[in-house]
Amino acid sequence: MPTDPTEPQRVALVAFPGVRAFDVSVITEVWGGDRRLPAVPPFELRRVAADPGAPIPLRGGLTLTPDRSLAWLTGAGLVLVPGIEDPDADVPAPVLDALRRAHAAGTPVASLCAGAFVLARAGLLDGRRAVTHWHLAPALAARHPKIAVEPDALFVEDSGIWTSAGTAAGIDLCLHLVRTAHGAEAAAAIARSMVTAPFRTGTQAQFIEHPTPRADRDADALAGIRAYALAHLDEPHTVASLAARAGMSPRSFARHFQATTGTTPLHWLIGRRVAAAQKLLERTDHPLPEVARRAGFGSEVTMRQHFASHLGTSPRDYRNAFRHPAGSSPTAR
Repeated sequence: MPTDPTEPQRVALVAFPGVRAFDVSVITEVWGGDRRLPAVPPFELRRVAADPGAPIPLRGGLTLTPDRSLAWLTGAGLVLVPGIEDPDADVPAPVLDALRRAHAAGTPVASLCAGAFVLARAGLLDGRRAVTHWHLAPALAARHPKIAVEPDALFVEDSGIWTSAGTAAGIDLCLHLVRTAHGAEAAAAIARSMVTAPFRTGTQAQFIEHPTPRADRDADALAGIRAYALAHLDEPHTVASLAARAGMSPRSFARHFQATTGTTPLHWLIGRRVAAAQKLLERTDHPLPEVARRAGFGSEVTMRQHFASHLGTSPRDYRNAFRHPAGSSPTAR
């Protein structure tokens, strides 16, 4: 849900022995940096622990120093649980209790990687869809049979609880949470400062190790086709037309595309068009039919359908929530 842009979003990083240093760093980079970028709203990130006066050792000789107690979760707008080094390790009971209270109060709760095991121990994932690193997905499903584990997803939301796959998927989820609360431009600005993609499409399936031809490992022959499609989103594209440009049969093109990206050409293209429409709605005053045309949807009706399925909102409501003030963007109008 969009937040009040005049007030810093209060973000709580839940810390306890065993959390992963990488995930702590990702959360800190997304919400803790002082970038002073026009599109990025202010955040108040706090490291919350049962004993805020006790430094927490992390692997690699690092130390995390909490600055707030678990009571700070009461007023937080977002609660984040980093991944843990050992899914079998004990989690402090006060941490589990605090997570239950935060969720019961309606606060969004998100975990990175094996942090899903923490939410599972708190009982927050029972009867819900969830994901973790593909290597750990069977263990999560076996230990917590009430959870509908989706081993291929990069991240999943169910009833205000977010879970993500391993390592880089944590970045994907964090940027998506920024996008959901503050708009595509804010997420893109943070992604640029991190020198990473603002979003990735596809699933974990593209990263699971399996034998592939050397040529497929060494080079992505379809990168040029994706770049062409991005540069010409307003044009009609089909699997057949893109395959012809790649010099491949439609069936072979579709198979190689999915092996490379983890998703179908059509799903990839729709995701890029939704993102382009978001940016146009935020940055320009173009009427909705023109936004739909420039993003390649062809009609406002089609764009509205894809916004509903991808973002759970309408283009008009999205513009009202995330539009920049007139003149604030160099690309406005």
